[in-house]
Amino acid sequence: MMQDLAEILFSAEEIAARVKELGNQINKDYEGKELIVVGVLKGSLMFMADLIREIKVPLRYDLIAVSSYGASTSSSGIVRIIKDIDVSIQNEHVLIIEDIVDTGLTLRYLITTLSSRQPASLKSCVLLDKPSRRKTEIAPDYSGFVIPDKFVVGYGLDYAQRYRQLPMIAALKPEVYSTEKNSGKEEN
Repeated sequence: MMQDLAEILFSAEEIAARVKELGNQINKDYEGKELIVVGVLKGSLMFMADLIREIKVPLRYDLIAVSSYGASTSSSGIVRIIKDIDVSIQNEHVLIIEDIVDTGLTLRYLITTLSSRQPASLKSCVLLDKPSRRKTEIAPDYSGFVIPDKFVVGYGLDYAQRYRQLPMIAALKPEVYSTEKNSGKEEN
């Protein structure tokens, strides 16, 4: 598995330090409020689990699953909900937790969809921000790291459902995914 990696972008220690910083900022911003955290499956699970341990304000969480990749390694631009949240977010403070934002289409869709449910506030927190790939104007409210246009895996992010368990975030060697492009592999 390690032989498939081109380079390590962020170590487990760097990720842990940044997650702690994000948690501290969220604690300040939501002081005196209760929060509903909505994690985007599957890629955000590790990030969300670590982040909510750093959040000290009262919170509840739920999970949503969306798809925008279809049968390709790049976003199709068509986003659909596969699993919706189970809780009402009306008049609640909501924080979407996402692993990565690149084109911005998925995050834009989630914000639009969840906004229609009339939350008191709605913000987003992403671990990785890849602004060079944006197809829509959107900026996460909280961002862990800005990354270059590389295909990344680890700490919840995958290629073909592999590499999620890696404790670091690494760029995958292009030859690993370029031979299988458009064969049903996803980065979520």
